[in-house]
Amino acid sequence: MKKILVTGCAGFIGAHLCKQILQSKEDIWILGMDNLNSYYSVQLKEERLNGLEKYQNFKFVKGNIEDKGFIQALFQIYNFDIVVHLAAQAGVRYSITNPDAYVDSNLKGFFNILEACRHSYDEKNKEYQGVQHLVYASSSSVYGSNKKVPYSTSDKVDNPVSLYAATKKSNELMAYAYAKLYGIPSTGLRFFTVYGPQGRPDMAYFKFTNKITAGEPIQIYNHGDMYRDFTYIDDIVHGIRKVMEKAPDLDENNVPYKIYNIGNNKPESLLYFVETLEKILLQEKVITEPVKKEFLPMQPGDVYQTYADIDDLMKDFGFKPKTSLEEGLHSFVKWYKEEYLRC
Repeated sequence: MKKILVTGCAGFIGAHLCKQILQSKEDIWILGMDNLNSYYSVQLKEERLNGLEKYQNFKFVKGNIEDKGFIQALFQIYNFDIVVHLAAQAGVRYSITNPDAYVDSNLKGFFNILEACRHSYDEKNKEYQGVQHLVYASSSSVYGSNKKVPYSTSDKVDNPVSLYAATKKSNELMAYAYAKLYGIPSTGLRFFTVYGPQGRPDMAYFKFTNKITAGEPIQIYNHGDMYRDFTYIDDIVHGIRKVMEKAPDLDENNVPYKIYNIGNNKPESLLYFVETLEKILLQEKVITEPVKKEFLPMQPGDVYQTYADIDDLMKDFGFKPKTSLEEGLHSFVKWYKEEYLRC
């Protein structure tokens, strides 16, 4: 039975990943950890967690990745085969006003995970037992204001426009160094604008929906002239699970390391996104009046467009996103109407 650690298991991607693995695999055991911080609704995180704790082959522990002793103890006790590191301080705009949170979680916390993988130890047999594969979350934010599209993992990403993006690029560099020095097979995943049921309330689509249902105007930046590679949560999880199954081959420098984009490979305009959301909210009778819109200039940390080149992921794993924007938003609105508004 493979033992998997999923950090950030009460987060949006982490909870969906754990649930899908637990529903389809009998030969695995997952330890999920999360600090359940208050960056957004703790109640929503607890609801995600409640859905996981009904599975016998899942165990939850509360803790911080910044606590090095705690992380080392987990690795020594459980001797993980695969580590999926999703815990991080998210949010581009939040990083402008709260930089310390990003240094603590995304840099110190990630360092602790790498060190624990390095010293992975079999407590029972008193011998080194290396982690077979470290899969960690990066972000499309690392591409910054790159003009070339679609974004390719071979593009230079040396000009971040936010501290959040800088920490994610740092994670990739740190993981590469540990893969080279200690042979830890590592795969980084650059996620592109993930959305869906039980999503993060700090994301634009969720904020829009909350304001729309409250009858308030929504703020549309750069006057709506922005494009995002909106990627439905099930497609993201499908990609992660594919990657988990196979550690990376050695690269040209004999390092077991790889980076992939996971995106929809089809950017949509922000205006089309809002119009589609409005249409579905009206269809589902969540609202009865047209959406009020307020058009504003570009905000600090924002980028004009995101667009994922997923050729490598398709070639290596046969990955291809299947969910259209309308299908994905319909699933989100249905959850929002039937579960979120009733809380």
